[in-house]
Amino acid sequence: MTSSVKTMPERRCIYTLEKSSRVQMIRFAVSPDGVVVPDLEEKLPGRGLWLTAHGDIIRRACAENAFSKAARRNVTVPADLPVRLAALLNRRCLDLIGLARRSGAAVAGFEKVRAALDAGDMALLIEATDGADDGREKLARRASGVKTLSMWTADQLGVPFGRDRVVHAALLANGLADRLVREAQRCEGMQIEGAGFGAGLELQES
Repeated sequence: MTSSVKTMPERRCIYTLEKSSRVQMIRFAVSPDGVVVPDLEEKLPGRGLWLTAHGDIIRRACAENAFSKAARRNVTVPADLPVRLAALLNRRCLDLIGLARRSGAAVAGFEKVRAALDAGDMALLIEATDGADDGREKLARRASGVKTLSMWTADQLGVPFGRDRVVHAALLANGLADRLVREAQRCEGMQIEGAGFGAGLELQES
C-alpha cells in the first residue's frame, strides 16, 4: 500500500486548489449532455475534474458549482451527487470483497480467518463493526502487523459472501487488499448520513 501511494501521480483539487495523490482524490467527468458524474474507474473521456475525497469539500464544491468554473462552461450538478457518490464508494468496497471471495482470495468465519492468520496468508483482516469484542480481541492478538479494516455491520459484510451475517473475514491477495484499503480510505472521508455506511472506518496495523 505504501509504495503504491508514493508512485501515484498528484492531481489538483478544483475546490481547494491543493495538490494531492490520486489515492486521496475522486475524479469526476462531464457527460455529453453536460451533467457531472463520478468517474471512480478514472477512465471516462474528457478532462478530469478532481476533488479531495472529503464529504465537506464535495458538498461545498457542489453547492458553489466549482465544476462549472473548472470546466470553463456551464455544467449540471445533480442535487444528490454527494450522497450518491458515498453510496457508490461503499458499494465499490463491498464489490471488491465479493470479487475476492469469488476468486478464492477471501475467507469468512472465525475459524477460517484464524487459520489464514496462523498460516501467514492474510493480507487484510476485516471485522464487522458490531462483532463481539471477545472474538475481535482473539484475532487481533494473532494479527500482529496485519492491516485491520472495520467499516460494515455483520449484516452488510455478509452480502458479498452470500450470507446473512459475517463478523470476521480476511483477504488473502495483496493486490485486492491494497485496492480495498484505498477505496475504504476514500469512503472514510465521504461518510454522509443516509448513504448506507456502517458505524465508520477503523484502519490500523494490528
